[in-house]
Amino acid sequence: MPVKPKISFENLEVAFASKSDAELKKMYLIFATVNNNLAVNVGTKLANWSFALGLPIKGIMKATMFGHFCGGESIQDCESSVIKLADYGIKTILDYSVEGKGDEASFEATKNEILRTVERSAGDENIPFAVFKVTGLGDFAIMTKVQEKKALTPAEQEAFDRMKKRVDDLCKAAFEADTKILIDAEESWFQDVIDAMAYEAMSKYNREKCIVYNTYQMYRHDMLERLKKAHAAASEAGYWLGAKLVRGAYMEKERDRAAAKGYQSPIQPTKEASDRDYNAALTFCVENLSNMGLVSGSHNEQSNHLLAELIAAHGYDPQDDRLYFAQLYGMSDNISYNLAKSGYNVVKYVPYGPVEKVMPYLSRRAEENTSVAGQSSREFDLVRREINRRKAAKA
Repeated sequence: MPVKPKISFENLEVAFASKSDAELKKMYLIFATVNNNLAVNVGTKLANWSFALGLPIKGIMKATMFGHFCGGESIQDCESSVIKLADYGIKTILDYSVEGKGDEASFEATKNEILRTVERSAGDENIPFAVFKVTGLGDFAIMTKVQEKKALTPAEQEAFDRMKKRVDDLCKAAFEADTKILIDAEESWFQDVIDAMAYEAMSKYNREKCIVYNTYQMYRHDMLERLKKAHAAASEAGYWLGAKLVRGAYMEKERDRAAAKGYQSPIQPTKEASDRDYNAALTFCVENLSNMGLVSGSHNEQSNHLLAELIAAHGYDPQDDRLYFAQLYGMSDNISYNLAKSGYNVVKYVPYGPVEKVMPYLSRRAEENTSVAGQSSREFDLVRREINRRKAAKA
């Protein structure tokens, strides 16, 4: 039987230790808003329109949604968040969350900004990872053609080669800086192309340990088998497999496209099936840690408990550099802070970028919170309970 570590995600005093009473009240109002579908839909549209019209709402956004879910507008702005998280044993991933214009200039600018996050990460134990999305570095339509085995025009082939070089440039920079880098997962109709780039980079840079990590979306019904095949291929080729596990972020889009084009949806039939495969993937990774690195990106309390149990059952040090728990900045502090308090490696994704350019990210985050069953309600309830606990303690 797995060992049961003594971790409680109900310890609100630990969860919100870093928050003042005023900050808690602000969180209460933010999650009350995020918990309301109509308010989210109307609010994000109004914010986007206001930025498009040049209205002065940046200050309002910084004081509310942006300020809660993002570290700032630049790497320098994030420094206070990095320090504050580190004070509680939590590490940071600087996540440049700007969606470019989709042209070569924006792809190159995005690469250069992510290179700056790699440079900032180098030698700093509080920032163990950099991260990027391949769609920030090249045209997804070209990747789609490649996955569909369609011939590229000469211009498309040149653009695809530039995209692959940007990916390699980032992974090579991480290797040379002796830091780690995560490649985010994206839509299934070009994910195979991203996987191929990730495994090519791993074969170069993961010979002695994990530098490059690919992401596995376990809400896909084929993903557990794909993870196992990737590990077998890595073992045969003699490199380490870096695996970041997530449940996934494109469910509705995936199902809609599958229905429109008449192919089987890649999405699991039920949430229970996603949970089952996520937990099976955790078990697989921990059982094969001799040549793997694992980042568990989850806000699911049961999965986080399971990973802590697996670490104990296999006798691994909670501070083992091959094992990380990850959550988003501004969310699931009851998980992050309690895990860190118990001595585990915990990282927070800290998004940053100019306020108006991060709005698409914030809009998706708010919409995901309302569409994930119970997530925003859970956050709202935790904050409410901590406010009441503090009131009772002062009475």
